[in-house]
Amino acid sequence: MSETIEDEFLQDEELDMGSINHSIAQTKLTSLLDNDDRFATFVELSLDASSIDLSKFSLKARNELVPDVCVYSSPPPEPNKEVEDDILSVSQMPDLAIEVLSPSQSVGYLLRKIKAYFALGVRSCWLVVPSMEAIDVYPQVDQHRTFDMNDTEVIDEVMDIHLPIAKVFKRPSNQKH
Repeated sequence: MSETIEDEFLQDEELDMGSINHSIAQTKLTSLLDNDDRFATFVELSLDASSIDLSKFSLKARNELVPDVCVYSSPPPEPNKEVEDDILSVSQMPDLAIEVLSPSQSVGYLLRKIKAYFALGVRSCWLVVPSMEAIDVYPQVDQHRTFDMNDTEVIDEVMDIHLPIAKVFKRPSNQKH
């Protein structure tokens, strides 16, 4: 890959460098949602976005988007075992896409990704801001509700999800045995 193309491609994706708080939120959300038998969760699954022009959302990615967490309520994508061992880019959109803001990302960038997810057919999106211990739930591209530590739970009516918000941002304790 040439240096120019690589720089252009990585410009936004490089900003998605994780942190302790990013990782904790991503792990907790995945764990909490995966414990619900209605859902299949995936971390950093590559979604095929070739059906839309991502440049209209000012996203540098060419043909794929990678949410921090994907949630499927219908049967999740699986490789056709007769033909393939794995799927590198999934065309079946998740029902819920979750983005966790890392310290080096902009909220504007993640909001543009959320708009692209809705254009691809995702039913609900969350924007998680660990530094503020807040989660914005988007049932539609132009409407959201913010949940923070003053709330007891995060509610996503589209997905019928009720999660205790304190568990999302709870830091692991260092218990000595």
